[in-house]
Amino acid sequence: MANGEKETTIYDIATKLNISAATVSRGLKNHPRISKETRKLINKTAEEMGYRSNSFASNLRKKQSNIIGVIVPRLNSNFMADVIAGIEKVVNENNYNLIISQSLETMKKEASNVQAMFHNRVDGLLVSVAYDTNSFDHFEPFIKRKIPLVFFDRVLDHESCPQIYIDNYKAGQEVTTHLISQGCKKIAHITGNQLRNVYSDRFYGYKRALEAHQLEFDNDLVIIADLSAQSGIDAAHQLMKMRQLPDGLFVANDICAVACMQTLKKHGIKIPHDIAVAGFNNDPTSCVIEPNLTTINYKGYEMGETAARLMVNHLLNKDDIQETHSLVLRSELIIRESSLRNG
Repeated sequence: MANGEKETTIYDIATKLNISAATVSRGLKNHPRISKETRKLINKTAEEMGYRSNSFASNLRKKQSNIIGVIVPRLNSNFMADVIAGIEKVVNENNYNLIISQSLETMKKEASNVQAMFHNRVDGLLVSVAYDTNSFDHFEPFIKRKIPLVFFDRVLDHESCPQIYIDNYKAGQEVTTHLISQGCKKIAHITGNQLRNVYSDRFYGYKRALEAHQLEFDNDLVIIADLSAQSGIDAAHQLMKMRQLPDGLFVANDICAVACMQTLKKHGIKIPHDIAVAGFNNDPTSCVIEPNLTTINYKGYEMGETAARLMVNHLLNKDDIQETHSLVLRSELIIRESSLRNG
């Protein structure tokens, strides 16, 4: 919601460019009768002036859409399904609606989703960022118009935006320390893009645990991948090509860990005897794979509820959203057979 700030109209753009409102309207709709240069100029000016296409005329009058936008990397993970369920519960209880979109792990798609949310006049936006997002620029229109923006799980750091996540550093340290306690001395780590807090923090936790136990950090044992099932298969082949197979493996998500385990097993490698394995996220697949996978459990539903509650409280009571800069939720190590070598 714009705090007392007047909405930019096509008439404002027309005045600024000294052309008719009809031309502006056609230009914004990419009408072929308007020259490409003029269309470009109209769209650029509209963006600079913070113009939002009027999808809902009635919302314009009441300056509120009762819609909250959610952008997630992908909807196909159990964790994200839980997050959305948590968000929906809180949002529905408070008579808001949701628009959900996925960035499919690219900043380009994320940016167009953000723009669509802006034009759909959402009252607030909840975001977990894409794999390769390396800029905050596409979120700036929300900051400029004081439309609340909350990041969860995969977060970006901005003083105006609260963040909700787990202590990934502590969890990474815990998993690695557990593998060390099982006698592992050469622990490989499969991780994701280090731009993302979730993966870089888990990586630093892994590194810290090695240091604390006087185990040498070896960069060759770190595999950066997109953490898909396919990258788990590829990583297994990479591990098997190493001069000496690592005796421990910490994977930054379960989907990738499970695919990696299946491939290693196919090649006669015994888990946990030859290599102890741990994942992250407590995905249902972690209890299907044999042996069951040691993992970190964190509650997606609770994360969704917390993010939505923060947003709704702000919209209904005008709480200062900046006062809540970050909320760290609990996580726990679940030890299963895939990593148990002692006893």
